[in-house]
Amino acid sequence: MRTEQWRGPATTLLWICAVALAYAVTGLLGLIQRVEVEGASVTPLWLPTGIALAALLRFGLRIWPGIAVGAGFVVHTLSAFEPVDLGIVAGNTLAPLCAYALLRRTGFRAELDRLRDGLALVFLGGLLPMLISATIGTGVIVLDGGLPAARFWPVWWAWWAGDAMGVLVGTPLLLALPMLRIGRDHLRTAEWAAMLVSTTVVAEVATRSEQSLLFLVFPLLIWAAVRFQLAGAAPCTLIVSFLAISAAIDHDGPFADHSLFQVMVNLQALNGSAALTGLLLAALVTEQNNIRRKVEKACEELAELVATLPRGNRDA
Repeated sequence: MRTEQWRGPATTLLWICAVALAYAVTGLLGLIQRVEVEGASVTPLWLPTGIALAALLRFGLRIWPGIAVGAGFVVHTLSAFEPVDLGIVAGNTLAPLCAYALLRRTGFRAELDRLRDGLALVFLGGLLPMLISATIGTGVIVLDGGLPAARFWPVWWAWWAGDAMGVLVGTPLLLALPMLRIGRDHLRTAEWAAMLVSTTVVAEVATRSEQSLLFLVFPLLIWAAVRFQLAGAAPCTLIVSFLAISAAIDHDGPFADHSLFQVMVNLQALNGSAALTGLLLAALVTEQNNIRRKVEKACEELAELVATLPRGNRDA
């Protein structure tokens, strides 16, 4: 009895620590690709938000302290932690909690096997709740005197876009991990590997070329979504986003000779389009495949039922 009583709290504490560690590590990695917008540091792709939402969907509200601890650690790495920074931590914690509550209310399924689940993740998991973290975070910086009020909106927009992209790219990837199984179909496994390599090569060329070749990544995302659904679309979207951000920070390829605002707009337009294409198409294909399997199963059951009927009844 004593072992059973402690197993639950001990497991919860372990997952809280794991979420905090994952948030902190990905946050530190994300800061490597941060840019300065009006004097404030923002990241075009903030994966910790995606990790936080995926952890909530997997383990429930009990792991929220891990999100807060991870967010606090990341804030502390930028500068000495002050009481005003608690506002930023609160915003970064409340946003995924709000996203989780909205998704639960709509009957969201983590398998993303319906188009409605993909749409819910986009709007109720990413675009809408991340307004909370962007507004609170930017507002705290303004109130603290670190940012003039006149520069509120550029920083707010960059903050919101980075958090939203973290959900659109990071959450589907983590939800797809249980689907990444290497089966006995070696040809399919080879195709999946070839798809990842092809996406990496094409995205590297498209994001570094002086020509307008960014559209070349979309046939690969369609290939990934149609053939492998979320297990293919999620990692390919991450590859495209990562390479695009790297090129944008270097002002290379199609991002050269543009202002920071123009670079951020072009970058987020590409990343958002890639995430929406892969996520929604994968959900749609999965839904259609499930419908087809149900129809086939119903036909098989009907055929078996007809086979059991007396011949006279069948002729009638």
